[in-house]
Amino acid sequence: MPLDEVRKKIDVLDNELIRLFSERALVAKEVGEIKKREGLEIFVPEREEALLNKLTEKNTASGSILPNDALRAIYREILSVSRSLQHDERIAVLGPEGTWTHQAAIKQFGSSAQYLPEATFSDVFELVTRRKADFAVLPIENSFNGAVSDTLDLLVDSPLKICGQILLRIDHCLLANCKKEEIKTVYSHPQALAQCKQWLRAELPEAELLPVASTAKAAQKAKELPQVAALGTPLSAELEGLTILEHSIQDSATNTTRFLILGEEERKPTGNDRTSILFAINDRPGSLVSALSAFDSFQVNLSKIESRPSKQKDWEYVFYVDVAGHQQDPEVAKAIETLQVHCSMIKILGSYPDTKL
Repeated sequence: MPLDEVRKKIDVLDNELIRLFSERALVAKEVGEIKKREGLEIFVPEREEALLNKLTEKNTASGSILPNDALRAIYREILSVSRSLQHDERIAVLGPEGTWTHQAAIKQFGSSAQYLPEATFSDVFELVTRRKADFAVLPIENSFNGAVSDTLDLLVDSPLKICGQILLRIDHCLLANCKKEEIKTVYSHPQALAQCKQWLRAELPEAELLPVASTAKAAQKAKELPQVAALGTPLSAELEGLTILEHSIQDSATNTTRFLILGEEERKPTGNDRTSILFAINDRPGSLVSALSAFDSFQVNLSKIESRPSKQKDWEYVFYVDVAGHQQDPEVAKAIETLQVHCSMIKILGSYPDTKL
């Protein structure tokens, strides 16, 4: 078939898609009006995850050539637009614009949400606590660098609940407005510099490596200064008008960061959930072993444990754990009840869908 004829087929399909998108938008707006009238939440991550899973199953069963990841990305944007028709969604993120946190938030909430970048972790928490934002997105751990202590420490006293997680593959890019061989200085966040250390040593051995507060700030430096590059996100390159000289230069091919979505509401069980808990143990020998045995007794899988200083008393610690299941699941509920016997403090941070990459 001639190219012009194929393009005409695409035009017909595009016209039909526009009609269907418009029809879906009207229905989404109607859903929003019902939610507002009945006092229901606009963003329901467990419902959206169930919908995405159902769509990818149908996509696979149909034999479509469209990859499931691509289908999920398309529908993330459709859901983002649908929510924006129902409510002006405000998302607090660790700024400035163009950070990996900002990119993770866009992956979850799409391009139609309003993003509010803040300079510090505590400022991000504060926006949601004061209801100037609907949700916050912050990093909690990286597969290369481990736990993010700032987020863990703020969770101890915050009234916010964890209502979702985002897993984002970190593909650091070399950004600049000059040729690679002209680069004299490379700016980035200290963690990004550490995660690309071997590549930088091999490819830019003479370049000076300088840390800054964020990958987005590094991109600004690369835009402003000659013979300067940044390690950053594709989003930063777009925002600052930089050229991506190299893609995926991190030393670990599986470098992934896990981000938390924080809000005010508890999430309902989905059948595939994770529960995050903070606890402090009684000060006596064997307390930690006894506390952790609560999960083993009821065959609840413990997927993560981190300790942090309590900041109330020298050498006293609080423990952050993730367990498989929802706090309403019978075995998880029994494990938590048993855990309380061994603890001086326990706080359920939230149960939420255990989403994957």
